[in-house]
Amino acid sequence: MSDTDDSLFSRDDPIFADKELLEINHLPDDGRIVGRDDEIQSLANALNPALFGQSPSNVLLYGKTGTGKSLCAKHVSRQLVAEAESEGVAVGRAYVDCAQDTTETQAVQTIASEVNRSGTDISIPDKGISTSTYYKRLWRILDAEYDVVIIILDEIDKLENDEILMQLSRAGEAGKLDSCKLGTIGISNKIKYKDRMDERVKSSLCEREFVFPPYNANQLRDIMAARDDAFKEGVLEEGTIPLAAAQAAQEHGDARKAIDILRYAGEIAQSEGDAKVREEYVEQARDRAENDRFRELIRGATPHSKRTLRALAMLSMNHDGDAYRTSRVYQAYEKICEQAGADPLSARRVRDLLREHAFLDVIEQADQSGGSADGNYTEHRLVEDPEVVMAVLGDE
Repeated sequence: MSDTDDSLFSRDDPIFADKELLEINHLPDDGRIVGRDDEIQSLANALNPALFGQSPSNVLLYGKTGTGKSLCAKHVSRQLVAEAESEGVAVGRAYVDCAQDTTETQAVQTIASEVNRSGTDISIPDKGISTSTYYKRLWRILDAEYDVVIIILDEIDKLENDEILMQLSRAGEAGKLDSCKLGTIGISNKIKYKDRMDERVKSSLCEREFVFPPYNANQLRDIMAARDDAFKEGVLEEGTIPLAAAQAAQEHGDARKAIDILRYAGEIAQSEGDAKVREEYVEQARDRAENDRFRELIRGATPHSKRTLRALAMLSMNHDGDAYRTSRVYQAYEKICEQAGADPLSARRVRDLLREHAFLDVIEQADQSGGSADGNYTEHRLVEDPEVVMAVLGDE
């Protein structure tokens, strides 16, 4: 290989010292968890009986994205496992990302695999066995290896149905488990998620409920300052973190987005060949973070789902962001389909697609009464910046 080929890659990063600290999936050390002392203590109190081999409370955690729900659940359960071990109690934990494992079979397979890490002689294949067989093997592992197990169901609202919740919440009562106790932590960004839950599950699964509020500017500043060693010393301009915190607090109070902005600002400084992460890069980073977040929200959406969203975004850009009736959105959607050479869906199906976008918090819906003349109707308002929506959909 020639010297020219070697020069394609830089062996020195002038900006980042430990970029992993700014990754979304990074679980920070205890001292880096900021602004959630009360929530951590409340969750610990709910799980505390497990320390003595007793049944912990089942918990539902609510709050907008980036408010620390998953972080606190992972932290408290990790601490519980460690402290229980010192008491001679075998506590295990399993984490399920329900946005990925949406079916009952996928979720129970993940749980069984997680708790089987100690290496029993019970096989948990990726596929090839029935859902009921996965459950039977899961119960055997739990009784053989643990006194208590905590199961974290992140983005629980993404599950296709409540069947796994039914099985977990009633395993002991139904005689599926002989000795192991189960505790479940459900995590949702949807404050109304419980309204959709099966009544048979609700009573047993919703013993404790905690709402995580958005972070304020001071908390966001502290969160980012606790990770400033992700950057090399002296790289961050003094006002960069306060500016990123202020912007994030004003718009959403989302720690994930705030950390994203900080990371992107560093990457922009890299691309500019600048030795400083300056305040001027924060605005560019904010736009990039918004685009990436929205792209993630609509990842996997169908072409017609995207056309429906494009219709509302176009209306919002042209008419100052007012709310629009379903009929008005449908008219714009029909024009987009015509331009794309696609047959439009029915008005009823487009209403369903708009409802799905509302569930993802991409749009807001409000039922209105027009009196005897207009009757009842629904208005839709875009939550996202229409320019961001159009920019992302332009890439689709």
